[in-house]
Amino acid sequence: MWVAGVDEAGRGPLAGPVVSAAVILDSSLRLPTLADSKKLSASRREELFSEIQQKSIAIGIGQANPREIDELNILHATLLSMKRAIEDLVVTPDRILCDGNYVPEVDIPISAIIKGDSKIPCISAASIIAKVTRDRIMHDLHLLYPYYGFDRHKGYPTRRHRSALKRYGPITEHRRTFSPVRDCLSQCSE
Repeated sequence: MWVAGVDEAGRGPLAGPVVSAAVILDSSLRLPTLADSKKLSASRREELFSEIQQKSIAIGIGQANPREIDELNILHATLLSMKRAIEDLVVTPDRILCDGNYVPEVDIPISAIIKGDSKIPCISAASIIAKVTRDRIMHDLHLLYPYYGFDRHKGYPTRRHRSALKRYGPITEHRRTFSPVRDCLSQCSE
């Protein structure tokens, strides 16, 4: 029986996509160092990312871009990115375990597991894949817009990011419905 774990990264930032991953691990595989991606160092996440890619049965990635986040709201955009990750799997799972308390609508039995990223290995693996994938996207965005510092804060509302937002204004990758961006837009139009 194939079980896919699903998790997301990037619900809280002011910029960039929300990224979800769906991961099916071989049930005989033991990766004792798997954990919620937020509890691991960036270098450890990178190591595990490679190991998960090599040893998983299947990995699917899904995203919702800032425009979709603004149109749908962050919860529904997250569920959309999760659905896209599940649809991206090359192997159809028999069951899906999803981190959190909401699940996307899919035609496969699915369960929400609160704090699943710290309890269930396939969800932990999805957490790591989603986080590393999103961090890489934000690094690439940094190369286009270095004055925002996306390589450091990954789009989260740090003091440096809010300061750059006020100084340079939002770019297309900013989520216009998130209050610091919305406030900046209203101040810029006055």
